[in-house]
Amino acid sequence: MKKNIFLLLGFLVLSCSKSDDGFNINKTVDPDPSVEVEVQNFMWKAMNFWYFWQENVPDLADDRFTNSADYTEFLSSEIDPGVFFDDKLLFSEDRFSFFSDDYKELTQAFAGISKSNGLEFGLIRFSEGDDILGYVRYIVPNSDASSKDISRGDIFTGVNGQTLTLNNYVALLFDDSDTYTLNMGDIANDVVTPNGKEVTLTKFDGLVENPVFLAKIFDIGSEKIGYLVYHGFTNEFDEDLNNAFGDFKAAGVTNLVLDLRYNPGGSVNTARLLSSMIYGTKTNELFLRQRWNAKIQTQMSENQLVDFFADKTTKGTDVNTLNLTKVYILATSSSASASELVINGLAPYVDVIHIGETTRGKNEFSLTMVDDFDNSYIYSPQRENNINSKNKWAIQPLVGRNENADGFFDYTGGLVPTIALQEDLANLGVWGDQNEPLLARAIQEITGISGKRNFEVKMPANVMTNSKMFTVLKDNMVLDKPLHINLDQNQ
Repeated sequence: MKKNIFLLLGFLVLSCSKSDDGFNINKTVDPDPSVEVEVQNFMWKAMNFWYFWQENVPDLADDRFTNSADYTEFLSSEIDPGVFFDDKLLFSEDRFSFFSDDYKELTQAFAGISKSNGLEFGLIRFSEGDDILGYVRYIVPNSDASSKDISRGDIFTGVNGQTLTLNNYVALLFDDSDTYTLNMGDIANDVVTPNGKEVTLTKFDGLVENPVFLAKIFDIGSEKIGYLVYHGFTNEFDEDLNNAFGDFKAAGVTNLVLDLRYNPGGSVNTARLLSSMIYGTKTNELFLRQRWNAKIQTQMSENQLVDFFADKTTKGTDVNTLNLTKVYILATSSSASASELVINGLAPYVDVIHIGETTRGKNEFSLTMVDDFDNSYIYSPQRENNINSKNKWAIQPLVGRNENADGFFDYTGGLVPTIALQEDLANLGVWGDQNEPLLARAIQEITGISGKRNFEVKMPANVMTNSKMFTVLKDNMVLDKPLHINLDQNQ
């Protein structure tokens, strides 16, 4: 689902002090109240104040509108708020800001709660023609898919009897229908063929996904290796994450393989906690520095712009740390934002061995904004009664960038792997199996023993990856919020 989420916020040219956080929001002209532009008004005003590229978008300039008539005409130039947001307010280089027409649905998704059938998949485009196929990455436990005959590595070529193509895959897989039937297929000798098998899946409300998918310990020779599959930086599960590291620590783990291959990001604070669990609870060492637009940057103190490694979780629990000097991270083109933040944030302190593919290249963070002017348009679950009841829209604009302790942030082209290794569509392997190709390659680096493992990974000759397809659709739903403004910034 790619809903564009907007909430209208209001900033223009007068100074309007925000008492809770101390932000001075510019007061600008208001639209004609007789014209239905409430959502667009909120979007413009929030973007005018918070947007990272505000100075680069002429229509977001503080002096763009000098009277209500001109402002109202601009807001009403597009009646669809989503199109208005995308076409009127975004900077050309912005790949990740988005909107939603239902802030409750959005914020629940960020908390790991969604309407879902539990199938997590990727899409691949054939090298000739417009046909595409889907492959199962993993199944969310306790979901509808977990009760069906479908598992990691399975292939599907159609939905509801229709072959998947570039022209229909969005309608078939991402529309509002609760139920669809997948038409399955096989790969043999580099050829993909339908096999007649069908799997029907149904979405249910309230599916909770714990991102701590798998934690396992391997004793191989003299090495004790911890392996963690982590699918999303969801702060509601920080204690589970910390508990997994507590188990690693108690077992005497001295090497860690962190699997972020499908992790599109999430909470920046969770990224800081995870990095502390790996490197150490060194609260005097810089983890990241925030860069905002000029309006925000000048209103923040130095203490608000920097974050150090942590020794406590948000709930006050001691952070369990392995105090490592080297870590092995599995990451692909589906690894983004907070996943990249961990790699980049650890780099000045830890030898990061990145195995897999070049990452997405999302070095910005974002905020969830709703129509709550008195809270600077920042969503807070404690202020639901203060949100404009006539406006359910939310926006998730990019509002800044994080740099590491060395000042590095320039990875919009993605972080390049130390060891390049694509997943094998015909042999994705089993989670936690020592012979799963990417995990096996990490184990080989740690132990120096390759054993029976085969690291020759290749795609079938008649297909090619298309990183602009599923990953963009799905990962747009993941935020990265900044710290220090009474919210949990997402990366």
